[in-house]
This record gives sequence, C-alpha cells and structure tokens, in this order.
Amino acid sequence: MPYDDAVSSACRPCLSIDEVFTKQRKAAIMTKRIVLADPRGFCAGVDRAILTVQTILKAANPPRTDDLPPVYVRRQIVHNKHVVEELSAQGAVFVQELAEIPDSAASAGIPIVFSAHGVSPEVKAEASARGMHIVDATCPLVSKVHREVLRFVKEGYEIIYIGHNGHDEAVGVVGESPEHVHLIEHESDVDSLEFSSDAKLVLLSQTTLSVDETAGTIAALKERFPWLEMPPNSDICYATSNRQAAVKLVAEQSDCVVIVGSANSSNSVRLMEVAQEGLNTRFDGVPNGPHGKAYRVDDASELDPAWFEGVESVGISSGASVPDELVSGVIEALEQRGFDDVTTIETIKENMHFVLPSELRKKPAC
Repeated sequence: MPYDDAVSSACRPCLSIDEVFTKQRKAAIMTKRIVLADPRGFCAGVDRAILTVQTILKAANPPRTDDLPPVYVRRQIVHNKHVVEELSAQGAVFVQELAEIPDSAASAGIPIVFSAHGVSPEVKAEASARGMHIVDATCPLVSKVHREVLRFVKEGYEIIYIGHNGHDEAVGVVGESPEHVHLIEHESDVDSLEFSSDAKLVLLSQTTLSVDETAGTIAALKERFPWLEMPPNSDICYATSNRQAAVKLVAEQSDCVVIVGSANSSNSVRLMEVAQEGLNTRFDGVPNGPHGKAYRVDDASELDPAWFEGVESVGISSGASVPDELVSGVIEALEQRGFDDVTTIETIKENMHFVLPSELRKKPAC
C-alpha cells in the first residue's frame, strides 16, 4: 500500500461515542421484529380434550360399515374453529345438542364426548336416560368448580358466580344448582343481587377470566356483602393467568399486538383486551395510527397489511385453545413483510399434564 494511502487510511477520524450510539439506534429502529409470548397456545385441559377425540378416532379403525361416525362431540371440543374443522375432517361429528344424535348411535355404543367446558347435570341425565356411551373431556379445573358448587350448596351457601352469560362453561356450572348459583358478569351487576345479612355467601368464578378482570367486581361485592367468603383456592386457570402475564410484558415492547384465537374463545378475547391495556399504558392511551392497537385473528389470512404500516415491532400470543401452527403461520406472514427478527419473552415454564378421561383408560372407546 502506498505510504500516502496508508497514512490517509490510518488517520481517518474515529466516530465519537455519540455518533456510534446514534448509528446503533438507527440500526435498531430499522430492524422490524416480532416479540413472541411464551407461554402461549394449548393448555393441559385443551390438550387433553383434543387428545380424547383423537384417541377415539384412532381406535375406530377400520371404519364402521353402518354409516355411523366413530365419535360424536357435543359442542365444540375447544373454542377454536380450526381444531374443530380438523377433527371433523378425520371423522368426528359435532352436534349442538344430544337430540341431534340418533338412537341407533346410542344402541351401537358410539362414544359421545363432552367438551372441555363441561356440561350441566341435566345434559348428563339426558345422556344416561338414552343409554349413551359418554366420554367426559371436561377440563379437570372446570370439574373442580362443579364440585365446589355441590359442596357449598350442601353446606347451605348461596353462590355468587362471576362468568360470561351463555358461555358453555358458565352454563354447565350454573346448571349444577340454578336456584343457588347467581351469575353476574360485570361490576354493575352487583346491585341486582339481594341477600339477607344472615345468608351464607361464597364467590366462585369462570376459569377463563383473569384476576384483573374480576378485581373491580370482587371489590364491589365485598363492599356490599362484607361477609362474602372467598374460595379456598382461586378458580382462575393457571394457563389463563400465565398467558396474560406474558402478553403484558410483550405489549411493553411492541408497537401493536396480534392475538391468535377464535372470537368465541373467552380466554383469547380477554388476552386481546389485556394486550390492549398494556399498549394503552405504553402509548399513554393515545394510539397513533396502527401503533398502540391489539388485534385478534383466527389465522394469518385475517391479517390486515394496514395494521403494520410504519410499525417496527409486533407482539404475538395465542389463546389456550390455539394450535401453535396457526401462530407459525402468522409469524411467516409477518416475516414476508420484513419482520425477520424474532424475540421470545418467556415468563414461566409450564409442565402441567392431565391424564385422559377414565372412560378411555378403563376400556377401548369403540
């Protein structure tokens, strides 16, 4: 190298620290990234319910020759349309009510699966009266609430139950003792309750709600009924709490958040609301274009390109009934839009596992 060139190269002024930091900040800003929540997706109860149907389908091989399906499922096994569509494609038949199932299916011993959300005693009685072979895939955490209702009613309590009116889980729980279980949804519903001061009161709640969501209602209940008793253990599902805690942290680092989950999934909808609350805090409650907004989609096909214009970081999580391949599809779609840096925020390791229903462990389903 000629001397002049060497001197010229060696004597070029170095960047100042401020200039270095400025360049680093610009590089960071230019990097579009995905902030992925962990845990997300399937919980133990959902995994157990889906595996229940899959186990029956696998046992029904070769196919039946009497035009009857290998299994019926009352209501959606979990609240996710993709899961239901996939199981339907494998031969499962979903019905809204037991009346849709022919007597010939009961006579043939076709398994009838109750969904993860549970059912009322009335539904169980109908199935028993028709001689149906029932496989109960109710989530064990939901079954715990059913048992609590029976125990407290036996001990003379009136039960205040916080839940979503019409949700399958709430319908099943209230159905255990409709005259003693009083469902409310919102803090404003507390004024509609009337109990004498000598009434024994206890509080239960739907498993897919959240501590934050019920806090205001519980405070109002305690103010109106100071003697109201709390359950020995929280009814809020561990998976619900874990996913909401993770998405709060994701929202702190994201310009917008996408939740993967179906519209009828209570925990998915609530996850979107929690994400929105986190974004409101980050952006002082004033969204700027697509910045500061949370969205819910069933899958990548529902993504709107306008959501990501000028956005540098997108948070992603999914409800407890969502297969992870649907999340992967959303990630792939965003990667095609330049979001090629993926950061995972992990809050806790989940190792919960529930065994299959006893009906499948006792004998073959078919």
